[in-house]
Amino acid sequence: MKNRNVWLPILSGILALVVEDLIGNSSKHTPAKHPYFIYFMIGLIAIFTIIAIISYFNPKLKAWAQENSLFIAAMILFLNVLNIVTKKMALLPVIFFPSLDKVLGVIIEDWAFLATCLAASGKLLFTGCIFGAIAGFVTGIGVGFSKSAAYWVNPLIRILGPIPPTAWIPLVLISFPTTFSGSSFLIALAVWFPTAVMTSSGILNVQNAYFEVSSTLGAGKYYQIFKVGIPAAMPHMFIGLFNGTCASFITLMTAEMLGVKNGIGWYINWQKDMMAYANVYAGLIIIAVTFYILITLLFKVRDYLLVWQKGVIKW
Repeated sequence: MKNRNVWLPILSGILALVVEDLIGNSSKHTPAKHPYFIYFMIGLIAIFTIIAIISYFNPKLKAWAQENSLFIAAMILFLNVLNIVTKKMALLPVIFFPSLDKVLGVIIEDWAFLATCLAASGKLLFTGCIFGAIAGFVTGIGVGFSKSAAYWVNPLIRILGPIPPTAWIPLVLISFPTTFSGSSFLIALAVWFPTAVMTSSGILNVQNAYFEVSSTLGAGKYYQIFKVGIPAAMPHMFIGLFNGTCASFITLMTAEMLGVKNGIGWYINWQKDMMAYANVYAGLIIIAVTFYILITLLFKVRDYLLVWQKGVIKW
């Protein structure tokens, strides 16, 4: 039965093509330049046919296909139903719910401009995340290991941290010389708070026995900090970084409203004002895919750095 599961995405894709061919399009929707939904389904069918065939000879790919095939088939079925509700029957307001052909057409036809916007957002996001993560780690390590730092800094974290970064926009507009630096500060602030809190929490939860044993063996203060405390607190630190990354994407959308001339968040807001919702959905899809890739890379880094905790810590 499990072997048959690997063919579910293919069957779901074929069903979508059959529905596309048998049911006529609604006249309310403006036709796209090309049938991009059909091209997309044919591409998925080809990809998962190759995966299904190779899975019979590759145990790792077979395990992956068996685990994820049902979910992928359900997602393809969801796209099929969405295509029926929008393009075929126009059951939803046409201006707010364009056909999948139009959305995919924006991604394919405007890929160069979208790539430029994504690169601009990536530069802004990377700058803010790097400074926010560094500040969060430094703050968390200081609070976790120093009672004096905890005494002075903890109240600031509790007071300033919960304030949404976007609430600082009026102050940012008059305090920073450029919109890029102001937007980077907002993103850094969004990353700083969860990273600092989880880093300090992880360090404070390290068992005292670890420090006592290392001290007995002759370890100095800095050795205990960098070789005992920080490695033991890394699972918490990565959770804080993950939460900060999620918050950074939310803040990015607002930060790009401060006056930047480019960026994927700016693009979405611009297209929303133009009532071009196919472009809005295309921008949201790009953000979702980018965020998925970024989080996946963070998981890979975490697994590499915490390989010694494999099987002990589960996310």
